[in-house]
Amino acid sequence: MNNHAAGISIIAFIVTVMASMGYYQFVYTKEVNAKPQLPEEILNPPEPSKVSILEGSAQPSQQKNYDPKQVRGTLGISNKIIWTNMDTTAHTVTSDGQYEDQINGPFNSLDSIGLILPQQTFEFTFTVDGEYPYHCEPHPWMTGKVVIVKSFA
Repeated sequence: MNNHAAGISIIAFIVTVMASMGYYQFVYTKEVNAKPQLPEEILNPPEPSKVSILEGSAQPSQQKNYDPKQVRGTLGISNKIIWTNMDTTAHTVTSDGQYEDQINGPFNSLDSIGLILPQQTFEFTFTVDGEYPYHCEPHPWMTGKVVIVKSFA
């Protein structure tokens, strides 16, 4: 009779472990990894903000590299930022804090398009308010900041 009870216990244990693994794989991880549902105007704002990477920015002596140096966007209105490289040298836009957006991933041009070549653009849509300092990877003296605020409309 003891062997019979031990066999039932082992089967019950295996069934419990299998049920737990199934829940973890098919329910829990899906919910944890799911992207949040955001309003369309945050995902595709109607008025993108623009930043120019100025000519000569690759020179350490140049004081002004981004115009504007600090750009302000509003969630749902202007939270998409477009950088245009007006220089003759390739640059990056790289987060100082390794920011990773919940929808758009890492705030780093190297992760999506690589170097921003002359006359090319890099776009990034921020979906959370905050301050996001950034720099150019090959030219670390080039620094700027994106400030995203909530819309009160």
